[in-house]
Amino acid sequence: MEPAHSANRVPADSTPPDGQPPVTSSGPREGAPTPATEGAAVPVDDEPAPGVPPASDRAGRRPRDMVISMLVLLVPIAIFFAFYRGFLGGDQPVTVDTAPAIDQARSAALFPVSEPTGLGDSWRPIRANFQTVDDGSSLRIGYVTPEGRGAQLVQSNVPPERLLPTELTAEGQPQGAVDLDGRSWQRYTARGNEQAYVLLEPERTVLVIGDARDNELRQLAISLR
Repeated sequence: MEPAHSANRVPADSTPPDGQPPVTSSGPREGAPTPATEGAAVPVDDEPAPGVPPASDRAGRRPRDMVISMLVLLVPIAIFFAFYRGFLGGDQPVTVDTAPAIDQARSAALFPVSEPTGLGDSWRPIRANFQTVDDGSSLRIGYVTPEGRGAQLVQSNVPPERLLPTELTAEGQPQGAVDLDGRSWQRYTARGNEQAYVLLEPERTVLVIGDARDNELRQLAISLR
């Protein structure tokens, strides 16, 4: 006697009617819908994903976004520089105190030291130092003139034949004597667009040199006391 079969059991193979091919349970027929795909929507390649703008919109928006980003960065910088220049004097050169260098040169007592007097606040000293080298010592004071140009005062006991070529370069050529406040100065050309006034004394040589206008260089030379 054969064991009973479950009511839900599906025979592995069934016998087809006469003249028909056998039917197996190996899978669905070709072209037949499957449970996983039946009723599912088929994506269309030309349609953008939800929430993503078309490529043309993104490309058109990018230059505008870059401009906005640049403005966000540049506006605070412009405000800072306006404040720096307008309220903090950002365009003004940093001035120095000339007194320590002048006192040092006088304490060395190597040559007579003169000090500019009566120039006013529009003459801004930006450099002052006293330096000793092998063949002598020099006191240098650099200024920004009222017109915003450069002028330098040099007092030194370095021999003139060594000092002048160093300070004026090979371009320095005498242009004649000029009387300034009762003292005879020699006018020289110098490097580039600079000119110089030179005062030769037994114990020192004084130079006023720079690209400042002639009247400003003369004013600096006359101010020495």
